[in-house]
Amino acid sequence: MSGHNKWSQIKHKKAAKDQKRSNIFSRLVKEITIAARGEANPEFNPRLKAAVLRAKAANMPNDNIERAIKKASESKELEEMTIEAYGPGGIAIIADVITDNKNRTIPEIKHLLSENNGKLAESGSLDWAFSAKGGSASGGEKLEPKFPQEIQDKDKERLQKLLEKLEENDDISTTSHNAKL
Repeated sequence: MSGHNKWSQIKHKKAAKDQKRSNIFSRLVKEITIAARGEANPEFNPRLKAAVLRAKAANMPNDNIERAIKKASESKELEEMTIEAYGPGGIAIIADVITDNKNRTIPEIKHLLSENNGKLAESGSLDWAFSAKGGSASGGEKLEPKFPQEIQDKDKERLQKLLEKLEENDDISTTSHNAKL
């Protein structure tokens, strides 16, 4: 009767839920740390205030938020960048990345793209396909596609798989694409 008791089932569900929560928290901590670089007071830093609100909406403890803000004033090691790529069916993808080592992150993302029928694009080559909601592309907001594209079913499945893989990467904070799903 192994594996049939209630605690085993609860333990596995809890472990999966905790892993997802951990990934979300690590992204939010990076976002808060980047936003708090200039001004550590959320009252005077709208980007930090928005990041703190997102963290509170995800039920992140206040201690973690305060620690992330303190970390920003102590260290300047995190770097922000935007990666542009073409996915299956020629779909434009823009990923906002916060990383401590871009020499590790770029090859990781390049590998994910090549495994899933995608390729990197030149920086700035996909700006025409998106518009920012709040007028600013930075700040962790998803971009709105200006010209949404229809794609075939096989490419739709590949694109969804690629987007899942990109979202699983700890360094990627948001991804935007111009496909109609």
